[in-house]
Parts: sequence; C-alpha cells; structure tokens
Amino acid sequence: MAMPQHSLEVPYPARRNKHEESAAARHLDWLTRHGMLGGERAVELYEDWGVEDLTARLFPEADEDELTLAFDLFGFYFLFDDQFDGEVGLDPRLAAEVCEPLIAITHGDTRGAGRSPITSSFADLWQRLTDGMAPRWRARAAANWEWYLASHANEAVGRAAAAEARAEGRPVRFPDRPSFLIVRHGASGAETVMDAIERVNRIEVPPAAFHSPELRQLRHLAGDIPGICNDVCSYAKEVPRGDVYNMVPVIQQQQGCTLEEAAKVVLAECQWMIDQCWRLSRGLPQLCRRLGLDEDGTNAVLRYAEGMGDWIRGYLDWEPVTPRYQEVGMLPLDEPNYLEDLLQAPPDATGAAGRPGTPGGAAGAA
Repeated sequence: MAMPQHSLEVPYPARRNKHEESAAARHLDWLTRHGMLGGERAVELYEDWGVEDLTARLFPEADEDELTLAFDLFGFYFLFDDQFDGEVGLDPRLAAEVCEPLIAITHGDTRGAGRSPITSSFADLWQRLTDGMAPRWRARAAANWEWYLASHANEAVGRAAAAEARAEGRPVRFPDRPSFLIVRHGASGAETVMDAIERVNRIEVPPAAFHSPELRQLRHLAGDIPGICNDVCSYAKEVPRGDVYNMVPVIQQQQGCTLEEAAKVVLAECQWMIDQCWRLSRGLPQLCRRLGLDEDGTNAVLRYAEGMGDWIRGYLDWEPVTPRYQEVGMLPLDEPNYLEDLLQAPPDATGAAGRPGTPGGAAGAA
C-alpha cells in the first residue's frame, strides 16, 4: 500500500549552502577514488538520490572543505547502509564481521583499512572527522560510531528471525516498541550525526551544557525525527525485503490497527517530537545564563541547536522529493538493493575478491 506523505509543520527556516556545486564535484571524485562508485548505472542512481542536495541543506554555513567532508560522510552512510539490503543483512555473524574493521579504525587500528571500498573510505573519513577535534569529542565519537556499527548485527538478528518465520509459515513478529527504539536509534547513526554537527560547524559545546537535560533531550529527539519519519517513506523499500525495524508495523502490531492508521500515528509522533525540539531550543539562552557560560560558550550552544534545526528541516524537506524512497529509485524486491558490492576486497589486494568470512573475503584477510 502507498504510505501517506508527511505534511509536518517544521518551524526551522530552510537554508542552503552556497558551496554546494564545487563541493559536489570533489565529493564524486572522492567516491570514485575509494571505489564506492564504479559502474555508470551506480553513478546515475546515486546522483538521482540527491545526497548533495540533502547535505547542502543540513550544513548551510560550512565552508567548502567542511561541506565536502559532510558530503563524503553522508554518501558513506547511504552506500554503506544499502550493503545490508542483501545476504549480509540476514546474517548477524556476517554483519558483525563487516563492521569489526570499521570499529577498529575508530579505536586507532587501521590495519584493515585497505580491505574494501567501505573500509578504505571510512578510514579516510575518520581521519578527517577527528582532525583538530578535542580528545573528549574523539572519544565520544568513537563510542557513538561503535554503537552505530554494532547495531547492524542486531538488525540482522531481527531480519533472520523474520526470514525463518516466513520459511516455516509462521507469522512474522515485529520487535516490541522499547526494543525497536534502542536498535533504531543506534542503527540510524543518530548520535554520529549529532557529533558531525559539531565537527562540520567547528563547534565545541561546554561539557556542562552538552550533558544538561535540555540538550540531551534535544539531541535525542532531533536524532530520531528523520529516521522515524523515514520509516513511513521507506516502508515499501524495507519491509517487503524482510526488515522488521520499521516503526509503522511495530505500531500496527502494538495497537492492532491498519497500516495506514499506524503510519498516521508515526507521523503524529514525529510532529510532537518536532514541537518539543522547538520548545527546548527556545529555552537554551536561559540555560546558558544559569550555567554562567561566557559569550563563546553560549554561542556554541546556540549554534549547536541551530545545527540540529538545520538537520530536522533539511532532511524533512529532502525526503519527500528524493527518488531513493520512491518506486523509480528502488531496485526489484527480489534483488539486493544495491548495484555494487562494496564489501569485497579489491582483487589486486587479495588475489580473489570475496565475502567477509569466506576465502579471500574482507574480514577473512590477514
């Protein structure tokens, strides 16, 4: 069935970065150099998604170098995520093996950086993301990336259980709401995006403010809004492929309602979350005064909140127009939802490319 299009009221202004065109050219060159885009069809499909359009909305004040980094980061997110829309996403062990060398990179072990286009591009991203950032930011970012990457194996557990149920003719059970929210928050990369808002905009939020109830709530809500709203838009892309971590069927199972009714409930929750973010943002100047922050600290807090507003508004403006979540931008349901396997080791590096866990495979390489 067709999911209802969202008509959410977003109070944050729409903004756009003036360096989009020049940064986009550098971005495509980066993807090609790291083997993330090879064939002509893959390039066409990727360009149709409008990742540059999205990222220019998310970081309207970044200079060209920082915007290029943001382009590369979000290109990685999308291309990496799609690699789990196939056999790896149905095998928790393989999913964990794929993510292990990436987790190692965040903790300083780059020995696996040359194993595949994914590890090569991520090693470069991690070096650039951490450049010039404070030790506490780097430690937090490493932990958040570990959370994001490790969540892929937990998503695979749910998919594998659903596939087993279908094969045995049993009803598919979706996760309960609390379990869903834990995995969804991790697997969406929400916390890594919140870290990127600091990094790309060169913000250092004072610790007392960063860990305040107000900013912790704001960060959590802002991180979840796009992903949960996306569950409505991406239902046709994900659920028919066996993905059980989608808010719409979780609500349908919980409330015993129709899919359309569940989708409306999800969108209503997203609107409530947007309204809460706006309310929390309006109270931040008072928080800064109570914490005794100086001008620089206050400016950092307010710019951080502004960056979260750009994230909410930019993503929700982009999502309804990108072909990525429309039939024209999706591959057939009986095929993996990617054109190129980016998890294989380059043939010239191992002598024979293969899946992680198989001879010649990325995670199996010495």
